[in-house]
Amino acid sequence: MPDLTFDDFSVGDVLTGEPLAVTREDIVGFARAFDFQPFHLDEAAAEKTFAGRLIASGWHTASLGMRLLQQGPFQGGSSLGAPGIDELRWLAPVLPGDTLRVRLEITGLRDSATKPGLGFVSALLGLENGRGESVMTQRFTFMLARAGTDPLPPRPVTLAAPHPLPETNDAEAIPFLGEAAIGLTRELGSYTFDAESVVAFARAYDPQAFHLDDGAARRTHFGGLCASGWHTAAAYMNRLLTTRARDAAFTAARGPVPESGPSPGFRNMRWIRPVYAGDTIRFATRLTDKRASGSRPGWGIAFSRNTGVNQRDEPVFAFDSTVFMQWAPDGA
Repeated sequence: MPDLTFDDFSVGDVLTGEPLAVTREDIVGFARAFDFQPFHLDEAAAEKTFAGRLIASGWHTASLGMRLLQQGPFQGGSSLGAPGIDELRWLAPVLPGDTLRVRLEITGLRDSATKPGLGFVSALLGLENGRGESVMTQRFTFMLARAGTDPLPPRPVTLAAPHPLPETNDAEAIPFLGEAAIGLTRELGSYTFDAESVVAFARAYDPQAFHLDDGAARRTHFGGLCASGWHTAAAYMNRLLTTRARDAAFTAARGPVPESGPSPGFRNMRWIRPVYAGDTIRFATRLTDKRASGSRPGWGIAFSRNTGVNQRDEPVFAFDSTVFMQWAPDGA
């Protein structure tokens, strides 16, 4: 695959790519692995939820955005990675049968202050469906070397042997959002990234060299096979829902279970360190703010800080989320 360089881009560039059709099987398959909420899994179940119909997971949509970015504007080349996403907004649901197109606008270029020959490219990525509706926007930055510069040396990395931790059996009552205390923190358990799952996710959504092959990855500055940032984000969602299912069963034995709805987006996602094949990441979520919905009685928006640390207790992942949640029981 060709190497991308900082010099390939100019402020104001707009790049596009070929469309991608999204099938029901795509939507349900991703949801079963990572975001197994009823409105992503089954039409009949979805009708009874906040969403009202079968829709793609937002994490699926974001991952498809990465796939379209690779196939189109990046033309199969690898960047030097991305430090994170400043803001992502899910504007309209992706439905079975939708066709998505990508649009990448270059909004800024700057040289690295600490590494000569390295630059940061700021961009706005948009996804549009076949009806001309914008379904997602994403403001982010990615890193590239200048043309003709020596590649960054591989960092010394020893991949850990995968060591999945046993699923815990702890459970906590889920409060309605109106009753939830700011600062409420829930440990979400762990997710192990084995080499097979890292490569499988990359083939489907993020086919860059350092996600696809350990030998190729060792020759890059990452120094070893590492997971796509979107794989890390999807794993967080897997852990959130796995823990919530346990908590929901505990809550149901004592009273009504608050319903969760879709998310309009998030801010300040940071991939702080690479997640390497063999790493086990522990996730947690902390409620930072909340507000009642002015347009949907009985519902509100929860604002949370979500984090992940590896088996060495090093932070690897963080972002600020917004999610619709039931504010009070029906009729309250």
